[in-house]
Amino acid sequence: MAALIEAIDIKRKMFFEYDDAPYHCLDVEVSKPTARGGQTLVRIKMRNLLTRAVFDKTFKAGEKFIDPDLVVDAASYLYADGSGYHFMDQETFETLTLGTDMVGDDRLLLVDNVIVLIQKYNGNPIGLQFPPHVELTVTYTEPAGRGDTASGSVTKLATLETGLEIRVPLFIKEGEKIKVHTETREFAGRA
Repeated sequence: MAALIEAIDIKRKMFFEYDDAPYHCLDVEVSKPTARGGQTLVRIKMRNLLTRAVFDKTFKAGEKFIDPDLVVDAASYLYADGSGYHFMDQETFETLTLGTDMVGDDRLLLVDNVIVLIQKYNGNPIGLQFPPHVELTVTYTEPAGRGDTASGSVTKLATLETGLEIRVPLFIKEGEKIKVHTETREFAGRA
């Protein structure tokens, strides 16, 4: 029997099952009643891990949810081809293939041998979790001109090895390795 979680006990970044689908809590807000006899309500901003849809839903404090059958496996990125994106499980050394629809725009963060966490629900892969930063090489950026800082623009556009375009400081040159925040996709420093 799976463990039950009450709505009042759900915290940010927790996983729970609702309507036969796994959800990730992005934010939670508890509203206590002002009148006697009122019910405590829990408003949860949640992401469906199967469809990636995000929405708000309000529950009574006593409503119960099942702890989902979620497993997270570490895997290293190998390569991509017409059938999808291939990863090697770090424990079993088996190859896992994720479709392009599941990887989506995260493909711009995938570089050889980066370790990611693959989420599995009931044994089937449903998504990727990246480390906080990935290291990517700058393949193109415009050279900084003299006096650029006087105009107030202290960043320039850079194209990285995966095709991702981000703003970087003026001192970054082509061929340098930089760290990129995986959540915000912003410059995080030199590697």
